[in-house]
Amino acid sequence: MTRTSSSRRDFFKTTMLTGLTINGMSALLAAQETTDNMNDKPALSALPLRGEVKAEHTWDLSSLFKNDDEWKTALEKLRTKLPEFKTFEGKLTAAGSVLDYLQLSDTVGVEAERIFVYAYLRSSENLADPAAQELTGLAEAFSLKYRETKSFFEPEILALSETQWNEITRDERLRLYRMKLRRIALQRPHTLSRSEERLLAMMSNISRTPSKAFNLFNNTDLKFGTVKDDTGKDVPLSTGSFIVLMNSPDRNVRRTAFEQFYEGYKSHENSLSALLAGSIQKDVFYAKVRNFPSALEAALFYEEVPRTVYDNLITAVNKALPVLHRYYEIRRKKMNLDTIHMYDIYIPILSELKTNYTWEQAVDTICNAVSILGKEYTETLRAGLTTQRWCDRYENQGKRSGAFSYGSFSAKPYILMNYKDNVIDGMFTLAHEGGHSMHSYYSARSQPFVYYDYVTFVAEVASTTNEDLLSRHLLKEAQDKQMRAYLVNRQIDSIRNTLFRQTMFAEFEQKTHAAAEREEALTAKSLQGMYHDLLKQYFGPKFAVDDILAAECLRVPHFYRNFYVYKYATGLSAALALSKQISESASQTDGDNERAEGDNPPKTVQDYLQFLSGGSSARPLELLRTAGVDMESPAPIEAAMQRFEELVNELENLLF
Repeated sequence: MTRTSSSRRDFFKTTMLTGLTINGMSALLAAQETTDNMNDKPALSALPLRGEVKAEHTWDLSSLFKNDDEWKTALEKLRTKLPEFKTFEGKLTAAGSVLDYLQLSDTVGVEAERIFVYAYLRSSENLADPAAQELTGLAEAFSLKYRETKSFFEPEILALSETQWNEITRDERLRLYRMKLRRIALQRPHTLSRSEERLLAMMSNISRTPSKAFNLFNNTDLKFGTVKDDTGKDVPLSTGSFIVLMNSPDRNVRRTAFEQFYEGYKSHENSLSALLAGSIQKDVFYAKVRNFPSALEAALFYEEVPRTVYDNLITAVNKALPVLHRYYEIRRKKMNLDTIHMYDIYIPILSELKTNYTWEQAVDTICNAVSILGKEYTETLRAGLTTQRWCDRYENQGKRSGAFSYGSFSAKPYILMNYKDNVIDGMFTLAHEGGHSMHSYYSARSQPFVYYDYVTFVAEVASTTNEDLLSRHLLKEAQDKQMRAYLVNRQIDSIRNTLFRQTMFAEFEQKTHAAAEREEALTAKSLQGMYHDLLKQYFGPKFAVDDILAAECLRVPHFYRNFYVYKYATGLSAALALSKQISESASQTDGDNERAEGDNPPKTVQDYLQFLSGGSSARPLELLRTAGVDMESPAPIEAAMQRFEELVNELENLLF
């Protein structure tokens, strides 16, 4: 299961509101599916039109705008505010003027965020809807104008003398903004002149062309034909139905769908490689322009994450690869296969076990699992998933694939799902996105606008903590050995996909960007060659890596968001540590669940909720330390690897 979310932040929204440079944007999730269940859409058959979906199954966007007309009126009003920024140009020399500018920026920022969130959510309902496409176009055009208008701010204040800077930052009126100003000061070596910054701002829409082109091609233009499922029925093959077919008990169905699916990407390998290469070269360009030694260090810089975190992840995961290879061998033996292929690893080993959770049952199960986080957390999440209509639940024609959470400061933390009740991953995806939304909920409630929006490095922690709490809950409730084996297998596959697979992606990004920095050509052959080598490394010597699988590197949307995917792996490592601490502290209350679920939760839960409430009010590594995890140490990743090995050992004992 790959993932398409963190709290989902559309690229132009993040670019505008944070003021970070484009190459520093990993965007708390991209404007396209990624890893949060890139493939968890139901099989495509007779999908309803958007207008045919029951209202109670859709999200209620009225906390943003009542309708498109109200949105357009708000956009026009917001445009009239832009000239106010220009009145500060050349005058940011004292605390009073800087304060007035920052307060205006926050006021406009809150409204701009509402504009962008609504446009993105409306377009997600049906990517082919002309009305929604118009909103997105208008929002992107405004984004460009907004960035141009504000591009003078950072170069101007960074050009102040040391005396002026100290007077401004020490002024008590600017107490709220001191951390923001400190973060801006860190960018001094990477900030250009006013005219150069303006030119870069004008290029922002152009720089997103590879990502936008891939997104449209992958979601709307790419066709895979049909495949017969295990009942003999012709099923349209798509990014959504692919995972359903990969769960077929009929290996011929899986193999046919696999080969046909990747042949679709392979048949467009030159165009897709050119798009990916263009995106990588864009990252390298911005890193060079802003005086970073590499694109990787540029991406890590803006979240204040040291290079050692990235390196520790890859080193620790590579050391644990023999355990992963052993798991594949266990799977091969249990499935009675001569050789194991990629199309054999999606289906649960105990594929004869069937699960079915309706939306309502999934919500109940998730809320029971997270109840140790307290009454407020649980009741808020339950209401959001039901009566408050945070969620757009099911697939319709043209709907964006995958799943995401898109939180904001002044509205509901919305969730897009393509829920399917007979695939247990659907419930885990809902728990995952619910974790993102609760993170957004607590941050927006606890922090001022300037600090509410947490950075991408911590974005996957809350979501995967929810998932692990759900897994622990289901394992505790498992009634027999076979069900326990099924759930252990599922947890192994979750760690495999989120930690091992995303680290493989992270290595691929590292290698491709390094090649571009050496001015090597990035072609269909070289990109797939690098990816194929990593596949062999991660799957091991006994795994049959089909040549066509190298085309997988051409279909991963997160490769268009430079150096994002490693955060899934670090996020899961932190989440495994946190959920263990939370579960153990709850069990130490001598069976008194009221304390765990009531108004006075254990300290580990209080620390975790404080982390959720932190937004970006401190460095991400400091926020995690507040919750009880030190990600500057390799210990959390090594502990996750140890947990993976324990699960593999348990599965082997349960199966043989």
